[in-house]
Amino acid sequence: MIKTGKIDQDQIRKFFLGSKDQEGFLKQLIVYALLICIGFVYLYPLLYMISNSFMNLDDLLDTSINWIPSTLAIGNYIQAAGSMNFFVAFLKSIIIAGVPTLLNVVIGAIVGYGFGRFEFKGKKIMMAILIFSFILPSQITMMPTYVLYSDLKILGSLKAFIYPSLLGQGINAPIFILIFYQFFKQVPKVLLEAAQIDGAGYFKSFLRISVPSAAPAILTVFLFSFVWYWNESYLTELYVCGLFTETSWTTLVVELKNFAENFNAYQTTGKAATNINESIRMAGTMLSILPVLLMYFVLQRYFVESIDRTGITGE
Repeated sequence: MIKTGKIDQDQIRKFFLGSKDQEGFLKQLIVYALLICIGFVYLYPLLYMISNSFMNLDDLLDTSINWIPSTLAIGNYIQAAGSMNFFVAFLKSIIIAGVPTLLNVVIGAIVGYGFGRFEFKGKKIMMAILIFSFILPSQITMMPTYVLYSDLKILGSLKAFIYPSLLGQGINAPIFILIFYQFFKQVPKVLLEAAQIDGAGYFKSFLRISVPSAAPAILTVFLFSFVWYWNESYLTELYVCGLFTETSWTTLVVELKNFAENFNAYQTTGKAATNINESIRMAGTMLSILPVLLMYFVLQRYFVESIDRTGITGE
């Protein structure tokens, strides 16, 4: 005999609202809906830029074409790369962003290790100064720093980024020191004590034990520092690229900032002149961020793991 009855209300409630062992359908729906909306907000400008960078002038004027261009106008990227002097600017961008980044990693690790593993007088005061130097806007110290660099005669050269990084005062360097400080505090003291018993000094135990275990922190600091130096346009132009001095240094972001002027100069030397339009501007913007995007796509898995292990999210 087959029994018929009403659907169990507890099962329906558990399905929608969840239980201690399982998340409910409504919660999952809300979470995924929020993630999709947030993802769309972040991805929409990038997708719009990619779509428009491959459009020709006819597609831009055609109101029926919104996302998919009729033909892929590769010439936009060729003209944008030529006006930005892409390969030369790309190489110099790697140097300008890479050298201070390596110094930030080395100096940040040394200073963070000192704060994390040793107790000394004035430590709390120095930590307070470190945090204050991070929250202090760079615009406040911009002009005094410019005068100092002018007196030291390092304006218009890479030294304007190298010297501060050597002293732990690179772009956003305090947060890198705090990342290493937080990580080295979590390294078991037993390992360091065992190394000291085996005859290793402080520096050797730092190199042999602390640094190899700090790979997640090193990767996190490297990526953050490189991206910040890469995207910094005004300070780079003011100190290194010679806003008021003559120099050969430049970056892709600086070239993008002066894109219209450079494009007009580039067209005067070409055989067929082309007026600048939105597609060519979008192509230039894509070229300026493409190296960073590729680096992130390659290292994203290690980057997420590093963020989790260094505790930068506050967890």
